[in-house]
Amino acid sequence: MSRAYSDDLRERVLMAAERFGIGAATAVRWVRRWRDTGQRGARRQGYPARSVLDPHEEFRLSLVEGASDITLDEMADRLRAEGGISVSWVTVWRFFDRRGWPFKKSRATRRSRSGRTCTPPGSAGSTASRTSIRSG
Repeated sequence: MSRAYSDDLRERVLMAAERFGIGAATAVRWVRRWRDTGQRGARRQGYPARSVLDPHEEFRLSLVEGASDITLDEMADRLRAEGGISVSWVTVWRFFDRRGWPFKKSRATRRSRSGRTCTPPGSAGSTASRTSIRSG
């Protein structure tokens, strides 16, 4: 049967953790990981390399081809209803963004070539102020 570690050893370990600016729980997790896996290095950080939508690529592409004006929310809803995949619109956007697909709605009409027809409040030549409050 194992025995408890001495108070002296515990105190030295906690002082070392404080000296290097790490929490005692972090040191415990590092030791546990080393014992379990033999790995001492840092784990990989950041987003996973693969998306949960990768296996369903054909289905997503068919949604875009079938309805080119579909929104990200509508696509997430269709994936949930027809594909059984529960994701948010952000996940759908990240999938297309990683592949370089623009997913912007185009404007219904072209922009005017003449520019603005009125001066925005608070700019040069404007009589209104951005911070003014109308008195009733």
